[in-house]
Amino acid sequence: MTSWVPFDLLDHLWQSTLFTAAVWLVARAVRTNAARVRYWLWFAASVKFLIPVSVLVLIGERFAWRTTPAAASPAVSFVIDQVLTPVATTVGTAPSAPDASPTMAIATLLLVVWCSGVGFVLSSWWRQWLPLNRARRHARAIEVAALCDAGDLQILASPLMVEPGIFGIRSQVLLVPEGITDRLTPAQLRALVAHERCHVRHRDNLTAGLHMVVEALFWFYPVVWWIERRLIEERERACDEYVLQSGSNPRDYAEGILEVCKWAKEPPLACVAGVSGGDLRRRIESILRDQIGRPTTIGERLALTFGMLTLIAMPIAAGAMNAEMPLVTVGQDPDVPVVFEVASVRLNRSGERSATLDERRPGGGFGAINTPLRLLITHAYQISNNQLIGAPEWISSERFDIDAKLDHDPPAVQAYRAGARQFALRSLLADRFKLVVHRETREVPMYALVMARADRKPGPKLTPSTTDCTPETMNTRIASAQAGKPVLGMCGSRFNSGRIRFGGYPLSDFVKVFSYDGRSVVDRTGLTGPWDLELSFTPDGAQAPSPGQDAPVIDPNAPSLPAALQEQLGLKLESITGPLEVLVVDHVERPSEN
Repeated sequence: MTSWVPFDLLDHLWQSTLFTAAVWLVARAVRTNAARVRYWLWFAASVKFLIPVSVLVLIGERFAWRTTPAAASPAVSFVIDQVLTPVATTVGTAPSAPDASPTMAIATLLLVVWCSGVGFVLSSWWRQWLPLNRARRHARAIEVAALCDAGDLQILASPLMVEPGIFGIRSQVLLVPEGITDRLTPAQLRALVAHERCHVRHRDNLTAGLHMVVEALFWFYPVVWWIERRLIEERERACDEYVLQSGSNPRDYAEGILEVCKWAKEPPLACVAGVSGGDLRRRIESILRDQIGRPTTIGERLALTFGMLTLIAMPIAAGAMNAEMPLVTVGQDPDVPVVFEVASVRLNRSGERSATLDERRPGGGFGAINTPLRLLITHAYQISNNQLIGAPEWISSERFDIDAKLDHDPPAVQAYRAGARQFALRSLLADRFKLVVHRETREVPMYALVMARADRKPGPKLTPSTTDCTPETMNTRIASAQAGKPVLGMCGSRFNSGRIRFGGYPLSDFVKVFSYDGRSVVDRTGLTGPWDLELSFTPDGAQAPSPGQDAPVIDPNAPSLPAALQEQLGLKLESITGPLEVLVVDHVERPSEN
């Protein structure tokens, strides 16, 4: 699977297919019941293609349980530590992915193919609708009250019609071939009119039109065309049962259908509900046997209703329980949200490339300079860049300056342990950027970081760390950094153009902030304990700086990132597929400056 595959679409297709399979099982269980029950089941399978599960989850998030998450240490604590070193964390140009033009070309080609398919399906139905519209314009009303009871259904005869059928959705009329009253006996005509009145009564043209929308959007997926055959089959059998229940003679009805089929040389049109659709042989056999499905019992109705409501309620409930709250709490009092006492958010228009996050400020202060919103979100939720999906482009291109201070003055180590700044930053993003997110787990392509050498020997730039990065030492490190004293060793990571530094933590922590080619990386080296590493490489697609920008420090003789991993660290990347927890952006807005 490649990066251009729309995972949301694939998720939606397999979920809808699973729902269709469940409908098939239920339809088999009620095969002796009335056909109209099975018709509505198949229609529900069709409508499911128009309602992604994510929409129901999003609805649930609007009714999220107002419970407060328990205080916990941040999932990736070392990301907090990295800004407690003497120099504030500077994020330069991260390792770039290869040229994305082939990916864009494939995505564009797929979009063109999909649009072409939609256009072809719509044009084919348009060609079917045009002659019917002409027949409607040239039709004249006929009076059949003496022959059958048409009720309030208007019957129009047209020389352009070859088969009776209901035309229209809002204003429905029965179009019949001219001279039909001369070719059918009164009993046959009564049965056929009763059949068409059944279509009108249940608005079959409307439901057929909705499924045509599904077919147009998902024309490439065979399941939707298979559902169409099930819909037509059960729709026509349901009207057959209605005709037999109304008192028509089965033989007259069957002969009337066969007489109509003699005139209709072409297959039934998708735009009308007629009498010759479905498996005609099976229908005639059922009609002659006077076969009518038994009514559903109260228990069966309750079971079907409960099953449908459960399928709808489950994703809504999941969204309600898993929705991210706009404000999060930490500490002893669950009713007090962690927020910044004061916070300033301004758009940065400097055009600089580097971004800075600074959490060294006393009293739980937080600062961000020239920082894109994407980086703020990933930092607040302790995720890597490729774990954030569904966000608009501007969160990466527009940059902001933030100056904030917590509403209380905890000891620095307490702020470290509880991740108060991260929780307060989430509250700030929800308040000022109207950020709404939820978490999902998806099967995606990723890389495994493994040992490159058969003897499992690390490279010269990968060494066991002797730096104490435990939480108990953080007060001392922070105090030394604030006093301008040197702090030995490194706790965390720093990414710059062509250079990565990491120290004080296991490699399993390093891969949480390291990604390549737009994919996450998992640690499968088998190395335990804390490690220090330093990596120098030539970024993919490195370009000269724009006027007014500082040139990044890049060694022109440095190898590519994969080669540097192998030569300097004794590691390599292997392509795999695995589960990844992602953060999906449901809503975000540009903030108003203050």
